[in-house]
Amino acid sequence: MAHAPRTSCSLGRTTSAIVLHFVRQHQASTPPTPPWHSLDRLLTPCRSYPLGLRASAYRCGHGLAQSLTRVFEHQNPALKNVPLAVQQKQIVVTCNYEARRRGLHKLQLIHDARRACPDLVIVLGEDLTPFRDASKHLYAFLRSFCWSKRCERLGFDEVFLDVTDMVDYNVSILNVNDLNNAFFCLAKDDPTVGFPYDATRLTGHLYPETANESLETTSLDALHLRLALASHLAHYLRTRLESEIGYTATVGVSTNKLLSKLVGSTHKPNAQTTLVPPYVSNGDETLDNVTRFLDDYEIGKIPGIGFKTAQKLRAYVLQRPANFDTGLVYGATKEHVSVRDVRMHPAMGPETLERVLGGPGVPHGIGARIWGLLNGCDETTVGQARETPRQISIEDSYLRLDTLDAVVKELRVLTTKLVERMHTDLLDEEPDHVQDASAPPVTVKRWQAHPKTIRLSTRPRPPQNPDGSRNRSFARISRSAPMPSFVFNLKSDVASVTEKLLCETVVPLFRRLHPEKGGWNLSLINVAATNMVDAASEKGGVGRDISKMFKNQEEVLRQWRVEEEPAVESMQDSTSNRSAAWPKTDHCSSDMPVVGSEDVPTPSQEFDISAADVWVSEDEDMADLDSFRCDDCGASMPIFAMGAHYRWHAQR
Repeated sequence: MAHAPRTSCSLGRTTSAIVLHFVRQHQASTPPTPPWHSLDRLLTPCRSYPLGLRASAYRCGHGLAQSLTRVFEHQNPALKNVPLAVQQKQIVVTCNYEARRRGLHKLQLIHDARRACPDLVIVLGEDLTPFRDASKHLYAFLRSFCWSKRCERLGFDEVFLDVTDMVDYNVSILNVNDLNNAFFCLAKDDPTVGFPYDATRLTGHLYPETANESLETTSLDALHLRLALASHLAHYLRTRLESEIGYTATVGVSTNKLLSKLVGSTHKPNAQTTLVPPYVSNGDETLDNVTRFLDDYEIGKIPGIGFKTAQKLRAYVLQRPANFDTGLVYGATKEHVSVRDVRMHPAMGPETLERVLGGPGVPHGIGARIWGLLNGCDETTVGQARETPRQISIEDSYLRLDTLDAVVKELRVLTTKLVERMHTDLLDEEPDHVQDASAPPVTVKRWQAHPKTIRLSTRPRPPQNPDGSRNRSFARISRSAPMPSFVFNLKSDVASVTEKLLCETVVPLFRRLHPEKGGWNLSLINVAATNMVDAASEKGGVGRDISKMFKNQEEVLRQWRVEEEPAVESMQDSTSNRSAAWPKTDHCSSDMPVVGSEDVPTPSQEFDISAADVWVSEDEDMADLDSFRCDDCGASMPIFAMGAHYRWHAQR
């Protein structure tokens, strides 16, 4: 069969990025010991590729299907070698490798799992808090090593790291005269921070395995070199992750997210795999390693190709709808249609895929995007690390939910969890800066972000057919409303905030969503805080926190401060007298007219004064600041303006 026409998309495999894909796993007893592969001719003359590798984000764990069990195994190492399953409702949501070796699988009914494995250990996984905490710990650990902060989390236990800049920098400082004693620098400003490695060797598994021999006899190019350094970085991070946190990891190393994710899954658990060049065919009949690697994958296993898209591709290749397992959820396909089957299909290309997959509601260019994925090209970049989530969502599913009392009961549970999650994920403890340095340090909680919208979604169960069956439906309906400002009031307890939010917002949203008083039967309810807006802070957001800048200025400007005791004392006295004569005004009181100042929240902003005490105190802080008198011109000014005033004198 003739090969499909080659397109320029294959060049996208050799982008200048290096990506590491991490998947967190259970606690291990011994550090990973990788195989080593010689790179003796690492620096021989070579064909150049665009420089920079995406160290395919370290993939720690095996997605949600394994991360839950690994958290329990980490808490109790005795569970590591026994068949373990995590239960939610009456379903096995996941199980460990030992249980899978005995025939268990996820989304299996509990009684079926017990019958298949009588000695199965079952733990409840209804509360996801431990898994979120473990995920945050893992993410923070890996992000601390990433210079570019391009650290993207996927699910609970997968992380992509773009380490292009780290690899490029270490390639530039590599000593070609002593490759056996190379040093990988982890900090540009401190050359002593890092680890030694042998630059003549590649660590971990390789794909293809035959590359073990060719690496010693074939001239290597810049892509080999970058991938080699990335493999050493991957091994170092895996070792640190295990020794300091207690989790092992599976890692994939390649030049984009697609390839790094897939290649990491070829050897697991507790291993790493690098997809080695050539990434582009030389023009003969020999396939490049990327094409050879992807060709055997079932089309539905390619990241970025969803269930419906895969079904369309299977139907186009088979010329009929493909059969697949049915049951509690849509199952795996019963007919294997590989990437090669699609890629080598007659007249296959971006135009054909656009025609097959296009239609109403489908974005233009889907054909080119899917064709790129089939050829190992993924132009999506590793996302910039975020301090806060984009949304917080809580949901639960039900066999039958058809009365208002039952709905309100479940809404109360979900709303409580939502408020608790907001406090966990969006609140940050920061030191409260005080003018008196002798006072003990005090920490206060501040919102890192404010969700502007609350959304309620439900999934009504379709009515029964005449034969008693029901049609499958995963369609949801939803309504949204502005997030009430009292939710951000830290002076109120969670219970009172939850009850008020339930009665004033969530239940009215449900009545808007289902105006009829009965006749509905819900299988799912979801409550979400969305439309997240970062709060001003020193770490990021829409701007720096001005209140903190003023509170920090005493310490920052102390070295330039000029003490003139008589002048300062007299001005402080006058300030205190003015404070006694003019009572302080509550600028956000409801009976005051709105004058248009940005310092006064308007009703449309829906921001309660109790939720923003720091904003009220800012004007008071500014009014009570120490004053400074210039020795040169005698001008009096707040101390925070002293530095600018001196610069003005210097420029004159």
